[in-house]
Amino acid sequence: MNRLDSSQSRLFEDEEKKQEMEQEGKKANTDSECAFCEIARDHGKSHVVFQDALSIGFLDRRPVFFGHCLLIPRNHYQTLYDLPEDLLFPLFRNTQLLGRAIETALNAEGTFIGINNRVSQSVPHLHVHLIPRKSGDGLRGFFWPRRKYGSEQQMSEIAGSIRKALERIDQGPKSAI
Repeated sequence: MNRLDSSQSRLFEDEEKKQEMEQEGKKANTDSECAFCEIARDHGKSHVVFQDALSIGFLDRRPVFFGHCLLIPRNHYQTLYDLPEDLLFPLFRNTQLLGRAIETALNAEGTFIGINNRVSQSVPHLHVHLIPRKSGDGLRGFFWPRRKYGSEQQMSEIAGSIRKALERIDQGPKSAI
């Protein structure tokens, strides 16, 4: 699922700056030691459910509930405050799209969407948590026990369900916000 719009032209400018900086030996918009930058560069080992020119969404390996996804910008921004203003709307449009797909795929009644800025940010790269919710699921406050998937196959099946739901949502009629 690859989509591109004019508001994402900043990415191409960032890529050109990155190449210039690398030629000059300076650090650019990716961090070679950042686990999420690695996923953005080579997502073959991740259970990717969404990607476009700006961002990539994948299953969290230690989910609060199965289907818990992370959406990250492809470029390295540590916090929401570091994200350039012209990328805010495209990132949150993708958050909205992925959230709908998660609810559809997992028959969830809702979704918790959250961002940590520095504190409790296990990877210092901006990431949006999208967690499927159901009434009575036991989630209270911000103390969340984490789980592990039973197998890679279980992760693949859930990721596939989210991708399919995303295709249906993305191809359906667009609703006004």
